[in-house]
Amino acid sequence: METFTLLQRFMQLYPDFRERLRRRLGSADLADEALNEVYVKLRTTDKSYTVRDAPAYLFRLTLNAASDLRRSAKRHSLADQIEAAFDIPDPAPSIARTAEDREAVGQLEAAIAALTERRRMILIAVRIHERSCREIAVELGVSTRTVEMELRCALDHCAEYLNKNEREDFAYGRQKPSRH
Repeated sequence: METFTLLQRFMQLYPDFRERLRRRLGSADLADEALNEVYVKLRTTDKSYTVRDAPAYLFRLTLNAASDLRRSAKRHSLADQIEAAFDIPDPAPSIARTAEDREAVGQLEAAIAALTERRRMILIAVRIHERSCREIAVELGVSTRTVEMELRCALDHCAEYLNKNEREDFAYGRQKPSRH
């Protein structure tokens, strides 16, 4: 009986996995991204372990990778919404738009207030005062990567907070007026 590494087995199963994922996920792009993630993971891992059912294990890895990619895309979408809240409104907004914007800013302020002091300081310094992560890292005596991770955590927190409030508004039948 011939033995294969997980990477070798994955490469053998790649065409079948691609087709199954494409059908299951409804997206060839998402299937390709998930397969690429698993390929990189298998290529860069230095762990050696035995898997009882390699095809099932590898397919589960690709499904998990696809799920992670979808979650990541959703988080980025919410983060973009937060960044949009920092934009200056139109010069002549309507009364409804002004009220809606004030409510959104109030919710964003509440989300920011709930952050730790360091995350709040980093978020404000980067997004409002337009300072670089490198400047802030030097000022705090930490690595640039730490500042970037704290900023990402702050944005994710704010996105979750705003998303939670939107879900609560929907659950209680409160609808926001359309911006169109």
